[in-house]
Amino acid sequence: VQLVESGGGSVQAGGSLTLSCAGSGVTFWTTCMAWFRQAPGKEREEVARIDRDGTIIYVGDVKGRFTISADDAKNTRDLQMNNLKPEDTAIYYCATTAPTVWIGSCGPFVYWGQGTQVNVSS
Repeated sequence: VQLVESGGGSVQAGGSLTLSCAGSGVTFWTTCMAWFRQAPGKEREEVARIDRDGTIIYVGDVKGRFTISADDAKNTRDLQMNNLKPEDTAIYYCATTAPTVWIGSCGPFVYWGQGTQVNVSS
């Protein structure tokens, strides 16, 4: 199984970026998938998740700014990030559970990508 993130970069506050997570060896629609981030000196935190039935949960102040989307044909999960703030600066990771028949029980996340850096300047 391999998860590969792409789309990170540097933007000014108020800008936008779209991260993409491509999966191989795992089919996203059979799993619960999530985006996490880790800022310097801070613990890793969950940003958003999408369950097998398409249920999406956003965590914290990304609500209304970030949008997670699914493309099952391409086996990708994207994170559209708008109105970025300096505090969004972090390494962003995608992660997924093992394939499951359950909906509503999202975890544990056993497969992880290598991360992509997002820098937001003020």
